[in-house]
Amino acid sequence: MKAILYILMVLLSSVSFAQDESLFEQGNALYNDGKYAEAIDKYQAILDSGMHSSELYFNLGNANYKLNNVAPSVYFYEKALQLAPNDKDIKNNIAYARNMTIDAIEVIPEVGISKIVNNLTNVMTFDGWAITTVVLFILFVILFITYYFAEYTNRKRIAFTSSLVVLGLGFITLFFAFHDYNLANKDHPAIIFAQETQIKSEPNLSSQEVFKLHEGTKVQVLDTVNNWKKIKLTDGKTGWVSSADIKVL
Repeated sequence: MKAILYILMVLLSSVSFAQDESLFEQGNALYNDGKYAEAIDKYQAILDSGMHSSELYFNLGNANYKLNNVAPSVYFYEKALQLAPNDKDIKNNIAYARNMTIDAIEVIPEVGISKIVNNLTNVMTFDGWAITTVVLFILFVILFITYYFAEYTNRKRIAFTSSLVVLGLGFITLFFAFHDYNLANKDHPAIIFAQETQIKSEPNLSSQEVFKLHEGTKVQVLDTVNNWKKIKLTDGKTGWVSSADIKVL
């Protein structure tokens, strides 16, 4: 019975994949014909089926960019960049999309040790740091066993020294893995989707307006209270925005 269910699941997955591939090709054909709104409908149907990829988000960004849909184009390019952070085409196109936004927000540069640590952390993904850590600790165990059973003094010395070096490197990569994990947990980006929205000092309509933002601007979500989200800009400013005017990445 379990075997039959497994076979049925595989068959259904294959059919679903084939349908998504067909929709993706149809969307590409419509895009090439300049029918960008129709292409978006095809791509969106794939997302609605539960499938996603950097290529799909990239194409959605392109189609929305062609229609001058500022917020959706930035949003989908950002989604594509999350899945493929080193893709040059995505980085290039998202720069064009960001140029369509109205808000010019200063970015506070990182300095000192924090900048160095974060730059080193970004050398690899969390998975990369985690795998490297596991490999180093396994290598440490092998070297320590070699040291323990080695008969000659020189081999013992080399194995012991190497094991300590590898262990040290393992703790360093473990630190970067945890640091990357913590950075990811603190990273809650979102895109303003309202053409213009008021940012309030408190999570209610009667509170004072502190500034305005426009569609396509990227913010960080710090907190949520009822139908309001507390946001932070790259220049350090904070405020509350209606949840209806923002879309979390």
